[in-house]
Amino acid sequence: MTDSQQPAIVQSTTVAGWPVLWMLTWREIIRFFRQRNRVVGAVGQPILFWLLFGAGMNTMFQLPGQSFSEYYIPGTLVLILLFTAIFATISIIEDRNEGFLQSVLVAPIPRWSMIGGKVVGGTIIAVLQSIVFLLFSLTLGIRLSIVDAAVLLTFITLTGIGLTCLGVTIAWRLESTQGFHAIMNLLLMPMWLLSGAFFPVPAPTATSGFVQAGLHWLMRMNPVTYGVAGIRRLMFGEKIDLIASEVWIPQLATCWLVTIVFCVLIYLGAWRAAGRRIAGDLR
Repeated sequence: MTDSQQPAIVQSTTVAGWPVLWMLTWREIIRFFRQRNRVVGAVGQPILFWLLFGAGMNTMFQLPGQSFSEYYIPGTLVLILLFTAIFATISIIEDRNEGFLQSVLVAPIPRWSMIGGKVVGGTIIAVLQSIVFLLFSLTLGIRLSIVDAAVLLTFITLTGIGLTCLGVTIAWRLESTQGFHAIMNLLLMPMWLLSGAFFPVPAPTATSGFVQAGLHWLMRMNPVTYGVAGIRRLMFGEKIDLIASEVWIPQLATCWLVTIVFCVLIYLGAWRAAGRRIAGDLR
């Protein structure tokens, strides 16, 4: 067999991951600004909830030193992060149905860069939307220094990363948007409701019944609880000490630790999920 008749040897090369990550991140941002209905869904609905629930429940809220409108602000911020994570990661299913995801999967790129592009893009969008609401909430007289605002945005970013990674992990295994919405209603929204966002985490007492004690530990094991509590402590500071005697609120250091660990573990879960093929990838 001559040299010209010998089969060619194909050498597989892997493209550097960081340019791919930023390219996919930029794609998510462009996609967001081209779909303006996502702004209404991710920001408009939580703000509407905040206005309606705040107007209706201020007279019934009984925690000292804080109105329900103030108490609900951290929960609304996390709800914006959650909705953004849902809208950002549901595009995974759309990309699979359109064939774009299959093209990325067969490309010689690191798997972490593909997941990172989706997570970073979704988190940037989530933080930008949360800043809009945060500026809107300043009408209640909340004052933050530049340092406090920077620390708060850092914590919000970590919470957004965790929720976006959770959305990626769930969406990767699904082949229809209907299935994703079903999981959202079954898992993601209950996680938000059981985080102290809408009603406080009940403090355990000697007279607590089985239901109250079970609810307390269920909310305490929820990682989103620590995201809401961390934002609450960073925004309201000393006001939290007035209500900490009546409800359970974790310390700020605990909130940082749990949120960071949650981000790392759920990112590894998303990375692992992206390494598995499903039937939809073969279409």
